[in-house]
Amino acid sequence: MNVLTDIKVLTWRNLIYYTRDPRLMIFSSLQPVLFLLLFTYVFGGAIKTSMDNYISYLLPGIIIQVALFGSMMTGIALSTDLSKGIMDRLRSLPIAHGAILAGRTITDIIRNTFVLILMIGLGYLIGFETNAPVGDFLLGILIALLFGFVFSWISAAIGLAVKNPETAQIAGFIWLFPLMFASSIFVPISTMPDWLQTLAGHSPITYTVDAVRGLWLGQPYGDPLFYSLLWSGVLLFVFIPLAIRAFRRAGR
Repeated sequence: MNVLTDIKVLTWRNLIYYTRDPRLMIFSSLQPVLFLLLFTYVFGGAIKTSMDNYISYLLPGIIIQVALFGSMMTGIALSTDLSKGIMDRLRSLPIAHGAILAGRTITDIIRNTFVLILMIGLGYLIGFETNAPVGDFLLGILIALLFGFVFSWISAAIGLAVKNPETAQIAGFIWLFPLMFASSIFVPISTMPDWLQTLAGHSPITYTVDAVRGLWLGQPYGDPLFYSLLWSGVLLFVFIPLAIRAFRRAGR
């Protein structure tokens, strides 16, 4: 119970930071809004999908993009605490050290939830349509949040390894950005070159986007959902220990 209490307190501490600096929440929400509007109104007319309404194809992908971009905040926040000496102060307290990482990742799930709700509301305003049952729709949101949680641990490992917020931002973005575009977020992978289709078709991002898209648009989603969950389990198995190891090494 002490560990759960520590996680709760540290999560609350992180959330208070957002209330004291709301600009961080505002600007982190503006980026996905711009992506949604630009791709819908600037590129949407030139992108051919299996659907007449491009926004209905795009929104599930944007939801996953929001979760991925939100996960980058984990590494940036942890490296910021390291560079400012806050992490050393937390280590000196009689709390479970694992709660520091858990509290940070849970905070970013909560923040991602807010941004996801914002994006879904905006999507409906500009023409998103779905006849999905409520259960399927909510499951799609949970899958997106789980995926963001997985990548938060990857971001945590990177941020704690580089120890500098500016470097953490660049290091987290430089590999994630091409992976997002080499997926089914914005366009069908069938339009890509053959060699890229192979990469994009087996990407955890593509599997997750296709699972959410299937749930929301009444398309088959069994295989994509299975492989999305499989990828999530493998990535957590690999990167949680790496993040913990980086956390211990950062304190030396």
